[in-house]
Parts: sequence; C-alpha cells; structure tokens
Amino acid sequence: MSTVGEQGGASDRGCLYVVATPIGNLGDITLRAVETLRAADRILAEDTRRARALLGHLGVSGKPVDRFDAHASEADAARAAARLAAGESIAFMTDAGTPVVSDPGTALVRAAKDAGARVVAIPGPSAVMAAVSASGLVTGGFRFVGFLPRGGRERREALAVVTSTPEAVVLFESPRRFRETLAELAERMRGRRAVVARELTKVHEEILGGTVEELAALEREWLGEITLVLAPAEPAAEGARPSDEELDARIDRELAQGRRAKHIAEELSVELGLPRRELYARTVARRG
Repeated sequence: MSTVGEQGGASDRGCLYVVATPIGNLGDITLRAVETLRAADRILAEDTRRARALLGHLGVSGKPVDRFDAHASEADAARAAARLAAGESIAFMTDAGTPVVSDPGTALVRAAKDAGARVVAIPGPSAVMAAVSASGLVTGGFRFVGFLPRGGRERREALAVVTSTPEAVVLFESPRRFRETLAELAERMRGRRAVVARELTKVHEEILGGTVEELAALEREWLGEITLVLAPAEPAAEGARPSDEELDARIDRELAQGRRAKHIAEELSVELGLPRRELYARTVARRG
C-alpha cells in the first residue's frame, strides 16, 4: 500500500479522494487530509463557501472548488467521472465529518468506480464514532440509521426499525424534531438507556445520558447538531410478559396508528422477548 505522501502526491492521478473534515474543532483535521487537499487538482464540496473557509484556514489556495451536494445531478457526477478518467485527482469533502456517511457522495463514488478511477478514503472525524466512543453504551456492533424521515409513513417505519433493533442504535436528528423524537422513543422503548451527544468537538459540546423517558421529560431547548446513541435492548425480565388483554390492547393501539403488523411484531419481540412469528400472527388476527 502506498504511503501518505505517495497517495497524496501530485503524481497520483485519476483518483477520487473521499476526505473527512472536522465536525467542529478545526484541530481534528488529519495531516493526511491536509496533504491530500493540497495535492488534489480539484476539490468538490457540499458547500463551496464552507470549503473555501476551511481551505483558507489550512493555507490551501489556487484550486478550483466546485459544488457537489445532495441536489447534484447525474450530469454533475458524469462530469466529475470524466475528469477522473482524463487523469485529474479530485478531493471530495462535505460540510463536516466523513463524506457519504449520511451525507451526499454515493453517486459520485459510484461514477468514479464506473469510470475506472481509484477511490481512496482519507479517514478522520466522524460524529457517529465520536458519539459511540463517548457514550459508554456500545460494547459490540451497532446499527446506524442516519437522519430519521420528517414525517408520514416513512418516519413511522424508520422508528419501527429503531425500536425493533436489539443492538445499539445511532441516529442523527434535527433540533427542531428532537423533542418529538424523544417522546416517540420514550413511548415505545421504556427503560432504554440513551446518550445525547450534542455539538460534538465544539465550544458548547454536551454529552447527556439517561433513559429515553428521562431525556424526553427534560424541559429544555435542544440546539445544534445532535447524535443520539441508544443502548442495546435489555433481555426481557421473567414475568415481564403482559396479560393477553394488555398485549391485545397494545397491538390495537399500534394498529390504530397505521403501523404495519410486521413492524409491530418485530418491536414487541425485542421488548418482550417473545417469538416474532407468534406476535405477527396475533397482530394479523387483531387487524382482521
């Protein structure tokens, strides 16, 4: 494998570098990321103004900086791929953190690969990994779900995935919707431990833990970039199974909210430690 200097050097052509940038503290930029940005022929950025501000801070100048964000078209990706095929080296950076992780860039990476160009990851800051490492809740694998949909059926189904996952879960949320999200999780995941990691690496960084009910009950305003870490589900305690009447009432409430039988069964299976197939059959029978 090439060394940092060899991979970031001007002689390495026709390569797309996926460059992680700071999520807050500018001191978190890696030496390799700086070398790569200096050596690239062109830079693609989610926000060109933010990119130029960071480049100026790093002393990187004289490079074309083009926009490539979530609204980039197939033509934009094809244009970048053509430049790579012609021998250009391109560094791709998003607003903060690691590109393509709940950020735009998948189409760009695919286009580069289709054009036969090399794709090299320049790892570095990540809100996901920072939150996981500071949470104290994750000991094995975890499920990352990115940003939850804003509303409607897509949101209900995304929440069903979160609440039916026995492993730890990491998600991003907008401060405008975070109170609502905590309330929904508190209703469905009672007793589940969680950590809110807010404004990571920034001046007002905050890491706050508790059960989802405790966090949902806080009378406060949520501001800034928010990452939520949910602990793995605890094994259902003996005797925790509700009565048949209580279980049917719970299923009826979930069905009344328009939720799918599959998602209800998955969620209850994790929460109660009961066979998913049994719960699915019961839910379908209740749906009629």
